[in-house]
Amino acid sequence: MLLGAVAFAGMGTFGNALSGTCPWPVIALTRATIPMLITGCLVAAARVPVPWFHPTMWMRSIAGSISLLCTFYCLTKLSVSDVLTLTNLYPLWVAVLSWPLLRHKPANSVWISCLVGIGGVALIQKAQFGEHSSASLIAICSSFSSSFALIGLHRLHGVDSRAIVFHFSLVAVLLAVGAILLVHPVLPSTVLRSPNTVSLLVGCGLSATVGQFCLTKAFILGNPARVSVVGLSQVGFAMLFDIVLWGRTFDTVKLVGIALVVLSSGWVMLSSGQQTTDGQADDVL
Repeated sequence: MLLGAVAFAGMGTFGNALSGTCPWPVIALTRATIPMLITGCLVAAARVPVPWFHPTMWMRSIAGSISLLCTFYCLTKLSVSDVLTLTNLYPLWVAVLSWPLLRHKPANSVWISCLVGIGGVALIQKAQFGEHSSASLIAICSSFSSSFALIGLHRLHGVDSRAIVFHFSLVAVLLAVGAILLVHPVLPSTVLRSPNTVSLLVGCGLSATVGQFCLTKAFILGNPARVSVVGLSQVGFAMLFDIVLWGRTFDTVKLVGIALVVLSSGWVMLSSGQQTTDGQADDVL
């Protein structure tokens, strides 16, 4: 999971480096296409059936694809650490939405964690108030959409993970193409002519693929709740990349806000794993 966290932080860094030189839907398209091709080959080689008419499969893929598009839009507007912090609010959304959707009533500690997480978001937003505030809201929407995708995974017992990843990647490709047609119907001629741009796009797609495979393997081998908490380390890696690559500094308000979001999300994941003996909450996360 640590390797996966580094890979996802790297994916965000590649995407952020492409801001200003490549439209965000193209970045999202590349991120979705490379995993689609790789998992498609695996599905075909192993003859894994893909349940095309499974409603929950479509719910998971569409929600995850919306989250993906929102994330890459934000990566061209905000720093990597800010985006990964805000998008990692998803455990709070999962805990709250599990009540009406899965009949899992959150404990009092979850509601407290939600308030702490909201406080962290407020501090992050205060640190950049008036500058790309809409991007911050879209990052939060990305985390909300991710929660639906993860709840969808809870209902896909028995479906091969390779089929799930392939279906999700395919849907993400289709939505990214639609975004390109709506936002950038005429792409700048320099997008695919620059070796540097192409290298960054490939790096983004490959790092996303490595991260996805590592995350899947980690959830198979380890306790899902604890693995999820380790996954939050991607925020720390993203901050390190911001400092080393871009020379970014963090003020006290921003650091406190990031810490509150990460700690509240981590607490919800750990407490969810400890409160269940049948593994249901673990599967959700």
